[in-house]
Amino acid sequence: MSTETTASVSTHILDTSIGRPAEGVAISLAARAGSGAAWALLGGSATDADGRCKDLPALPEGTTHVRLDFETEAYFSTFSTSANKQADAQQDAPANRDSGTNGAFFPEVAITFAVTPGEHYHVPLLLNPFGYSVYRGS
Repeated sequence: MSTETTASVSTHILDTSIGRPAEGVAISLAARAGSGAAWALLGGSATDADGRCKDLPALPEGTTHVRLDFETEAYFSTFSTSANKQADAQQDAPANRDSGTNGAFFPEVAITFAVTPGEHYHVPLLLNPFGYSVYRGS
């Protein structure tokens, strides 16, 4: 596939509550050609030990919008109580991280953005149990 006619996407996740990459977060990638078009699920992957997802599917020609869905609930439910207490001791964090949804106030994060053919889009997710932030990286 020519990089001149398609865009490409990469992402990584940093868990800001513990100051480390978020490993094992499932991510799905969907695309559409035009704001009124239906979303087509292209596939997905999961983050590695560095919080990176290096094998997202390629975007089809004509893609104008991309959606990344991050399954954060399963990631936060993997933390043990002792790991949460350790993170709380290291930071001035809430003593009770459980928000009623296995420790994640946002059980999933969906990021939608517009793309231009030939461009690469690196979209990092900065994540914690009670919030998140995204930006276009390089």
